[in-house]
Amino acid sequence: MGAENSDNRVNENGKGGKRKKRHDQNETEPAAQQQPSKKRNRKEIAIFGNYRHYYGYRVGQDLDEDPRLNVMKREWFEGKDCLDIGCNSGLVTISIAKKFGCQSIVGVDIDGARVEDANWTLRKIIRTNTLKVTSKTPGIANVEPVHGLQNSTTKSVDENTRDSSHLPKKDLQKIVSFEKGNFVLNWHPPANKFYHAILCLSVTKWIHLNWGDDGIIKLFAKVWTLLQPGGVFIVEPQPWTSYYKNRLVSETTAANYRNIQIPPEDFQDILLDKIGFRTVENITSSLSGSKSGFERPILAFWK
Repeated sequence: MGAENSDNRVNENGKGGKRKKRHDQNETEPAAQQQPSKKRNRKEIAIFGNYRHYYGYRVGQDLDEDPRLNVMKREWFEGKDCLDIGCNSGLVTISIAKKFGCQSIVGVDIDGARVEDANWTLRKIIRTNTLKVTSKTPGIANVEPVHGLQNSTTKSVDENTRDSSHLPKKDLQKIVSFEKGNFVLNWHPPANKFYHAILCLSVTKWIHLNWGDDGIIKLFAKVWTLLQPGGVFIVEPQPWTSYYKNRLVSETTAANYRNIQIPPEDFQDILLDKIGFRTVENITSSLSGSKSGFERPILAFWK
């Protein structure tokens, strides 16, 4: 993979030391875990992180747009081919297309039901755009608020945040698409297809728990292979503490949790030193708006 090592690394909280023993202060909890809880039984189980109402939980109720989009730059996406790994119901995928004007963007999710949700959301937004185009400003769509998407006509326009919602119906249909597939194991793009930007937001934990260290390495290596030279990989790794909360969603995740040797705080070194990315930037030095538990670094790696 032609590694070009770089010393331009991001200093993160907890970085620079060895991972703490996995089963430390939480080792005293199994007795409580074995007692059935009616509340827990009602909680949605999503062994791949494929929660049905993920964005209602992920984005603050008083927000129309996922705050992570505010730290992304138009130049990474505008007129370019993009890929969103673990797209869930597609709101971030569609928002990036609308806000930054991608040439194309494909959302891939392991859960066919979430892909159906994403296609339904896309059809709804296209239909709403078509019905609400204002006659006073031809070509500009006034969109009814959809949770997770911003009404661009109320926003001030600047270099990074101006919305590309003027895309006509046929263009948005051509730009955004969704596919069901396991990115790590068996999803493949068309022959000779490469991407300028690949997103992997809040997905690494679920790949790690379900396919172990080998799955994480395969993820990173496949992303590097599919990126154009100079392309950007935007990744939001979940911290090790969140692994503990989800380790028992299946027998597979429980077994992999016990055997993981590559902690999330080592991902940066692996991506730079072993996979071959040139540089990295922490793009979320001042991200606000997410609910408690989601204030985590988003890293941009360049090939």
